[in-house]
Amino acid sequence: MAANNPIKKKNALGRGLGALLQDSPQKNSRQTEGVSNPNAGIFEIPLEEIQVNPYQPRSHFGKDALQELAESIVVQGIIQPITVRKLNDGEYQLISGERRYQASKLVGLKKIPAYVRTANDQQMLEMALIENIQRENLNALEIAHSYQRLLAECDLKQDQLGDRVGKNRTTVNNYLRLLKLPPDIQAGIRDQRISMGHARALINIEDVDKQLVIYKKAVEEDLSVRKVEALVKELNDGASEKETKEKPSQDPVKKYELGKLQQRLASHFGSKVSLKANSKDKGEIKIPFNSTDDLNRILEILEVI
Repeated sequence: MAANNPIKKKNALGRGLGALLQDSPQKNSRQTEGVSNPNAGIFEIPLEEIQVNPYQPRSHFGKDALQELAESIVVQGIIQPITVRKLNDGEYQLISGERRYQASKLVGLKKIPAYVRTANDQQMLEMALIENIQRENLNALEIAHSYQRLLAECDLKQDQLGDRVGKNRTTVNNYLRLLKLPPDIQAGIRDQRISMGHARALINIEDVDKQLVIYKKAVEEDLSVRKVEALVKELNDGASEKETKEKPSQDPVKKYELGKLQQRLASHFGSKVSLKANSKDKGEIKIPFNSTDDLNRILEILEVI
């Protein structure tokens, strides 16, 4: 009987997921027509009654991997039930297990074993994200996006997020920092052209153009993480040495005001303008020209001719 033979809950999906799944599976008395109950807490649900999870953080499932799983299902069956929530009679929605669901459809199964849980929309999102984060084949960028969604859409703090996924705050923050990288480098992480280690080294470069230069070099020459770290250190050490030799930096407020003025001058003259000033408020304005006609145009604006 169900009372004497309960299904033990697994904690492998993070310490916070168990709390989200604390609602009991649907009991026999609430069983829906057409759903059998071979085991307490597990139902055989028709595939046609299951909707995919709209909160699924993964948008792409590799065809080869899906085919391999389908072949395994033919031989072994469904080893791990999927998890769904009940919407209405004869209508369920996936919480986790979409690969198993898709592979089962691929081989023509009519029903699939499933745990039926009670969950609201926010819990659906959180469970789907956490379940996916724990999968080893998730790339670093997918994990980073999942962390960001947990923080933004589930209203979690970084410490709470760390508890949910079983990671410390530093690890969570390292993943989130990947989202500050330019799109080309993020695509490189997604497509596994570079690793998490490479990306973490590139984050330490402030200039985006220099980030991209070293990224392209790393990809083209298949550089190791250690080599990329050395290049980044060399670049940053060179920048620090140059800054040390230069005069004291300008007041940030004044620097901002000069930048805005430079933009206004460039707009006024329709040309790139260079405006520089030192700490003693001495400097220069440069207005380049590309031809005699361009020079005459600038002179007319200045009302020199």
